[in-house]
Amino acid sequence: MLGDFSLKGKVAMVTGGNGGIGKAIVRGFASMGCHIAIAARNQEKSEIAAEEIRRDFDVDAIPVKMDLLHEDKVAEAVKKIVSHFSRIDILVNNSGINIRKMPQDYSVEEWDAVLNTNLRGAFICCREVFPSMKATGRGKVINIGSMLSIFGGALLAAYGSSKGGILQFTKSLAVAWARYNIQVNAILPGYINTELTKMARVEITGLEQNVIARTPAGRWGEPEELANCAVFLASPASDFITGVGIPVDGGYSVQM
Repeated sequence: MLGDFSLKGKVAMVTGGNGGIGKAIVRGFASMGCHIAIAARNQEKSEIAAEEIRRDFDVDAIPVKMDLLHEDKVAEAVKKIVSHFSRIDILVNNSGINIRKMPQDYSVEEWDAVLNTNLRGAFICCREVFPSMKATGRGKVINIGSMLSIFGGALLAAYGSSKGGILQFTKSLAVAWARYNIQVNAILPGYINTELTKMARVEITGLEQNVIARTPAGRWGEPEELANCAVFLASPASDFITGVGIPVDGGYSVQM
């Protein structure tokens, strides 16, 4: 049974894999024998992350510069990854941005920036990776959504719309690509300890206490706990699971 969770020899492309939960997923995959392509805009940060992976695990890891707002750059990055590894078995759409404002205060440019990065970018990555997965007769796509895929937030209309779209996109893609033996699922993170959320706790009064009070588990999650779910969804253990969004939130989203 334990062999079903192995990723030995697989190749994963992880967008935004040079920090936060993306980096935790990269390290989780590498610990299970997966080769890694870290796709992000900050090439220097990606090079450091890739070097850490090669140092800590017996796998190959490469940094690939990619800008989700430009589809030609995404296509170029995917081509480079396939050229290096010969294929892509796993895609994790993790990159995302957020702009906190009341809905009426967004400019069209701000709205488009969030939707284009979080939702349009994931679509382009999936479209570009599909030929490689189809050719090998298998594949795993993991889209990183959010609790905001499920419910709303006053200052999160753009982000929530993008992440709600991610969940619906996941379901549609799962139906469309099941015939090619490609499973498509989403992870919906709750409040996870990362550098960004540490900043949010400083900026938003009472956030730390409010999250703990509402979360049945009574604490914030750790990036490694989310990475464990990603390993499962990337492995053969999840071959009959597709089109679902799994909250990793300590029970936060089931509380009324």
